[in-house]
Amino acid sequence: MPPRIVIAYWLIPTKPARSYLQSVINDLAERYAAPKFEPHVTVHVGGDCTDAVDEVLSKAARDCERIDLQALEVSDSSDFIKTLFVQFAVTTQLQQLNHSIRTAAQDSFDYELNPHLSLLYRRISIKDRRLLARSIEVPFSEVIFDSLKAVRCISPTQSRADVEAWSVVAEKPLGSTAV
Repeated sequence: MPPRIVIAYWLIPTKPARSYLQSVINDLAERYAAPKFEPHVTVHVGGDCTDAVDEVLSKAARDCERIDLQALEVSDSSDFIKTLFVQFAVTTQLQQLNHSIRTAAQDSFDYELNPHLSLLYRRISIKDRRLLARSIEVPFSEVIFDSLKAVRCISPTQSRADVEAWSVVAEKPLGSTAV
């Protein structure tokens, strides 16, 4: 599938989790010459409807209060955007938010909700990934998310340049009635 421009809808964690996760991401980025990025959980990825993003985020944020997700484990994969990540449990509230965004965006993209928060985007050996996954402990069992961002990006994201080209196009706090 050739790369295309999409809008990724992210949940952003609250402090202190956001600060802690950002420091882990920054540390790993320094150690592995990898890109730095904001801690987030992708809720949906859809078509590049930049002109409708504000309305989509407003509708989704208005219908959803903060979201608490249970951290299950730190894991790894060979996928560039999931080199090292915190896996979260799927909740009804998260599924509803995904549906709300998909509906508001009138989006038929086939995005599979798999809540995780990446810590490193870099192709490294399976041995190093496994060692890293075992070495990182997330000091909280739940992470609270209180805002949504819409990010214009290349899909699939396959390189540091792709990550560095991401652009936030809108942001809304959850439970917000502001348009």
